Amino acid sequence: MLDFLQYEFMRNALMAGLLASLACGIIGALVVVKRISLVSGGISHAAFGGVGLGYLLDFDPLLGALFFALASSLGMGLMRGRTKVSEDSAIGILWVTGMSLGVLFIGLRAGYTPDLFSYLFGSILTVSRLDLAIMFVLDMVILLVVFTFYKELLALSFDEEFATVRGVPTRYVYLTLLSMVALTVVVLIRIVGVVLVIAMLTIPATIAWQFSHKLLRIMFGSTVLSVVFTTSGLWLSYVFNSASGATIVLVSVAAFILSSTLKSLR
Repeated sequence: MLDFLQYEFMRNALMAGLLASLACGIIGALVVVKRISLVSGGISHAAFGGVGLGYLLDFDPLLGALFFALASSLGMGLMRGRTKVSEDSAIGILWVTGMSLGVLFIGLRAGYTPDLFSYLFGSILTVSRLDLAIMFVLDMVILLVVFTFYKELLALSFDEEFATVRGVPTRYVYLTLLSMVALTVVVLIRIVGVVLVIAMLTIPATIAWQFSHKLLRIMFGSTVLSVVFTTSGLWLSYVFNSASGATIVLVSVAAFILSSTLKSLR
């Protein structure tokens, strides 16, 4: 069963899956509890503009995705409550803008046209050591920020109005949360792609939330489930020669259906 680890690219893919699971489990729990899954989807699709910019200007597309993801997350946060545009409309506008810019930038690149499929639906088997280093740094930033502002994030996630009354700077905490979502999106892009990021941010945390309503337990359970899904999905994609990102997501969907069935039976 472990014979696929004899290849270096598979070992890199497994390490990428573990790094992504850490960010996905922690931030995914906050996304599900705060009910901002649509926001995370908008950020992930807006990040594709940065991928295209990276190809156009010949620098690492992940760094471009990081810039666009952070910019879009802060833009969504600042627009919240300041304009007459509804939040879902703002998400839709940033969503299509990022995707369109990504396609435009890649089209403007002279010569070789990169494979869009790998960034839209993931390409975990092509993860490089530089990608792993970037993912590790982003994971450490996420852990540090969540550990430092855990109480504020907890209050914001469960009862924002009460947190505001108690003096918590909810506006800045919300911007911080969106920034962490942006970092997690960048971590997940090489694993499942911008289209499937929302699945990995929500499904493991939703399963964990079915069995506990304590944030720390949801974070821990979501992280463990993400590790299981990425590892088993990677192995199944190797055995059946299927797309790794889609296989990982389908494994998580199957687990969600199973957990929901067990929950209803209980």
